Amino acid sequence: MRRRQPRRKGRLFLVILLVLFLVLAVSAVLYVSTPYGPSAEAEAALNDGNAVSVTQTKDWIEFEPTAADGKTQPGIIFYPGGRVEPEAYSVWARDLAETGRHVFIVKMPFNFAFFGQNKAQEVLDQHSDEAFVIGGHSLGGPFAARYAAEHPQKIAGVFFLASYAEGKGDLSGTELPTLSITASEDKVLNRESYEKGRNYLPGNTEYKIIEGGNHGQFGSYGEQGGDGKALISEAEQRQEMVGLIQAWLDGISVEVP
Repeated sequence: MRRRQPRRKGRLFLVILLVLFLVLAVSAVLYVSTPYGPSAEAEAALNDGNAVSVTQTKDWIEFEPTAADGKTQPGIIFYPGGRVEPEAYSVWARDLAETGRHVFIVKMPFNFAFFGQNKAQEVLDQHSDEAFVIGGHSLGGPFAARYAAEHPQKIAGVFFLASYAEGKGDLSGTELPTLSITASEDKVLNRESYEKGRNYLPGNTEYKIIEGGNHGQFGSYGEQGGDGKALISEAEQRQEMVGLIQAWLDGISVEVP
């Protein structure tokens, strides 16, 4: 009997490991399969209009202004936040397109940017006659920064929405125009990582705070778990965000590649 005890303990240990593995696997599947979807307003913004043409492919959502304003404008490549469907960013993308910017919201595998760090290259390859900035919300920001750090000659600037750069996306040695926008009521952003991330940004980085805004209202997908309560409306936060990005883009001098 004593000789069987180690075998029984070993089998019990294997059973426990198997159960834990199954629990983790099911949890991961449920997490990935329940992304934050677009609001009704965001869905409506995907329709063509007089000023903007909207096209969807398997790789991105494209917002193209139907008339240029005569200025050389940098286009925008955007990486969505983790577990957020790309359509959720369509309202502000359309707003920026109406100012003359060519905007691409990249579709990430499983809605996670770490599976698609180099997706920006697909846009650049098909639009080699245009200049682009790259940016991201939340988890999308670090991977947008990583792409820019590895291809600084291909990018005209980098922006972060409730996000930051880290070591593998170190931009501190570049002179790329950089914009960082956060919100005062954001409870999702890891503030310690954000502050550390300042070390990886260029000295010319512009830091802006939207007072009363929160994490989820950088998109349009409803309330996000763990977020703070916004003190301003989604429309107000979006208007301020778009104004900040527009002003930053106006200050970037670009040349057609």
